[in-house]
Amino acid sequence: MNRTRQFIIYILVFAGAVVLTAGVAALLVNINQRQTEALQSPLRIVEIGEDELDPAVWGQNFPIQYEMFTRTEEDYGRTPYGGSEPYSKLENNPAMVRLWAGYAFSIDHNEERGHYYALIDQQQTRRVTERNQPGACANCHAAETPMLIAEMGWEEFNHTPYNDLSVNLHRGSTCHDCHDPETMELVITRPAFLNAMEARGIDLSEATRQEMRTYVCAQCHVEYYFAGENKVLTFPWTNGLSIDNIQEYYTEVSFTDWQHAEAGSPMLKMQHPEFELYSSGIHYQSGVACADCHMPYTRVGSQKVSDHWVRSPLSNLSAACQTCHNVSEEELNARVVGIQDVTAELLRQSEEALLSAIDAIVAAQAAGATEEQLAPARELHRFAQMRWDFISSENSTGFHSPQEAARVLADSIDLARQAQLAAVQLSVGTATSNTSFGG
Repeated sequence: MNRTRQFIIYILVFAGAVVLTAGVAALLVNINQRQTEALQSPLRIVEIGEDELDPAVWGQNFPIQYEMFTRTEEDYGRTPYGGSEPYSKLENNPAMVRLWAGYAFSIDHNEERGHYYALIDQQQTRRVTERNQPGACANCHAAETPMLIAEMGWEEFNHTPYNDLSVNLHRGSTCHDCHDPETMELVITRPAFLNAMEARGIDLSEATRQEMRTYVCAQCHVEYYFAGENKVLTFPWTNGLSIDNIQEYYTEVSFTDWQHAEAGSPMLKMQHPEFELYSSGIHYQSGVACADCHMPYTRVGSQKVSDHWVRSPLSNLSAACQTCHNVSEEELNARVVGIQDVTAELLRQSEEALLSAIDAIVAAQAAGATEEQLAPARELHRFAQMRWDFISSENSTGFHSPQEAARVLADSIDLARQAQLAAVQLSVGTATSNTSFGG
């Protein structure tokens, strides 16, 4: 009797184990299915052509992502140092007008809006409507860029005047910029990034999906310049990504964007080096991708998708930050804004030092200093303003890499004061020499 009871118990335990194993297997299958939902639609309504640029067509297969992406047209308001509300940064900070004197940014520089406006805002800025710009400017603002490059050739596309190309430009950022239409894999569609990474010895074919969730952003959110007579869009990364590496590169190739209208210094305009600054920060070093914060995963019904309403994490702290940081939204907001407040104060100090340097160089010119004598002060001015601009034009107000941002601005202030001192010494020396000669 006891053996019979034991046998029944063994049978029940075995049956329970079988049921439990089947349940775990089913759960694992379910989890795997849910993970793949973020990558593919359960039903393909239409075939997406290789050159399909209309997000609405892609949206028939991926309606959730498309609905999110259309929200980049919305104005979700201002954050302390950014947001989606357009305003004139020149009116907000008049020092920029003098700092960029003689350059197009001194006449128009606005807070950027969502990706929906990438082409619209470019076509409307006075930097384009009132100044002759090369077609290279359209590289990251127009969805038609890859097709035009294939048709015209890389160099021809870049040096063709922007206004001549504009008749072919109709869409800003689209799905096609980042995704393969057949597999939906993340892809690089802009040659300048491919060229720069190849020059650094990085094989993008070996990039992980997590790395690609940064690289597709780094196609555009970077510092760049237009090289040579053909104005070829080029990233100055051969020596590395820091401002010191970039300064070394520009010195080696003897590149200058413009001559400062007041000081006569050979100047460089930094663009929006988010990737370069971010690459030195703790988040990047910890494997966090741009999309983790600006396009965080979210659950819609049974699907887990990357939020395609690309925006400031400050407007979406629960999804963007609390996935990793187990603290309140209020504390997270205070941490971010605290870093930005410190960076903003350093930016203002840097601007004051740069304006003082400009005034001193102008005074030295008026006192009769020669071009040869002024060259060292002007070079210091160039290097100082590069660093201010590197942080000022980078859109995180220091948050992407707080320590590096502080270091760069400290160097900017130091170099600007050195430029000021060198120019003042020229003024004093020139005045003394003139007085002695007159006596």
